Amino acid sequence: MAKTSLVHPAPSAETVVRPRDYSDEQRRQIQDLREYAQTITLPESDPYYVWEQRWLDKPDTCERYMRAAKWKFEDAKKRIKSTLEWRRDFKPDLIPPDEVKIESETGKIIVNGFDRDGRTIIYMRPGRENTAQSPRQLRHLVWCLERAKDLAPPGQDSICIIVDYKSTTLRTNPSVSVARKVLNILQHHYVETLGRGLVVNMPGILAFFYKAIAPFMDPVTRDKACFLIRFNPDLLELIPAEQLDADFGGKFEYEFEPESYWNQIVSLCGIAPDGTRSDIEESIASARKMSNS
Repeated sequence: MAKTSLVHPAPSAETVVRPRDYSDEQRRQIQDLREYAQTITLPESDPYYVWEQRWLDKPDTCERYMRAAKWKFEDAKKRIKSTLEWRRDFKPDLIPPDEVKIESETGKIIVNGFDRDGRTIIYMRPGRENTAQSPRQLRHLVWCLERAKDLAPPGQDSICIIVDYKSTTLRTNPSVSVARKVLNILQHHYVETLGRGLVVNMPGILAFFYKAIAPFMDPVTRDKACFLIRFNPDLLELIPAEQLDADFGGKFEYEFEPESYWNQIVSLCGIAPDGTRSDIEESIASARKMSNS
């Protein structure tokens, strides 16, 4: 493939997304959770009401919380209530692009491509760290998670994260305190979202990092991480060659250009300067139509 600065707006043509199948009882519980969530939502007069409803109305939201709770309804209620409170404070769906744009300038976190199951890929390269530790780093990560969710094809509710430790040092690697904050957000507020975690080029000196954060995982998350996170896997078994960055053995000769990358993601996801957005589905459908023409 020729070198390009264009990101992938859609999975490969042969990708088949297989929606989850639920029993009648499970569907009833999912609907019960939706009804419960509506009893604790913000009043319509609140400016954030429309965004809260938008999140709750997504097909996968209540499904993910029921699965995370192992179909224990009271636990699912506690989990979704906690996330609603977090989202009202953090407002992850209303982060203005310019607030976090500087964090993207080196390509340390890139949303680009899809695995064989249609999961959006997030590439993380800690060795490209370009800013001092701050809350903005965490907001940038959350912004990227939201964009990965935006770009997911219908029926796919999880994402694929590839962490590349090439050129990473103890100085550029996130601190344990930052890792704990990231872990808290992922395991409590993006439940059942990590579908596949792939770690490559990790030097032995950083192995302690994973040991250091393991005690802060709840047992279910820790057991799941052992299954989902793979070290130095054969990425071509999991990601089509044309979707996988050439740095990892794929045929996708992607050349990162900061302004081009940022503008594409913002436009593709319909993000306005104030963090609100136009019709995301329309933006994505248009981009995918162009890519297939």
